[in-house]
Amino acid sequence: MRRGTGPLRGAVELVVTVAVALGVQAFLVKPYGIPSASMVPTLDVGQHILVSRLSTHPGIGAVVVFHPPAGATAPLGAQCGDPAQGPGRAQPCDDPTRRESSETFVKRVVGLPGDRLRIRNGVVYRDGVRESGASLRPCPEPASCTFARSIVVRRGDYYMMGDNRGDSDDSRYWGPVPQAWIIGTAFFTYWPPDRIGTF
Repeated sequence: MRRGTGPLRGAVELVVTVAVALGVQAFLVKPYGIPSASMVPTLDVGQHILVSRLSTHPGIGAVVVFHPPAGATAPLGAQCGDPAQGPGRAQPCDDPTRRESSETFVKRVVGLPGDRLRIRNGVVYRDGVRESGASLRPCPEPASCTFARSIVVRRGDYYMMGDNRGDSDDSRYWGPVPQAWIIGTAFFTYWPPDRIGTF
C-alpha cells in the first residue's frame, strides 16, 4: 500500500470536503425567520426563508434582508433623519439617520437609486407607473398611507416597504437603505412545509 492512501486518508478527505461545503454554504446562503406581520400575505410570522448573500444589488420587487438605519429601531419608535418627514407628514422619509442598526429586517424593494416615488393609499407610483403585484395587502386606513409629496431615491440607496402596507414599519418612516447594508436577496422559503417554494 502506498503512503497516504487507505481508510484514514479517505476519512480526512471527507471531513475536509464537508467542512469546506458547510463554510461555503454559510457564506453564500443564510436562513432567516420572519418575526412580524409586515410581509403578509407573502410571508407569515414564523415562516423561514433562505437568502443569497451574493445578491446585494436587488431589483424592483425583490424581497431582501438588510440592516435598516438606526432610526428604524429607536427606543421611542421609528425616526427619520429629518423630523419634517415620515409618519404624519406630507413627505415620506428620504433622509435616514446615518448610523446602521444591528437588527435585520425583511422587506420588498419598491425604489431604486434615481427613482421618483409617490405613495398613495400605500401603493407606490414609481416614475409615474403604479406598482403591480397580487402580494400587496392594502391599507385599511388609506389616509394614513398617503403622502402628498414625492421623493427621489438617492444614489446608492434602496427604498423598502412591507407588503402589508397598513402594518409595516418601513422606509416611509425611517428612510432608504444604503446598498452596503443589504445582506442578501430571499430566493426560497422552506418552512412551514405547506409554504415551500421559490420567490
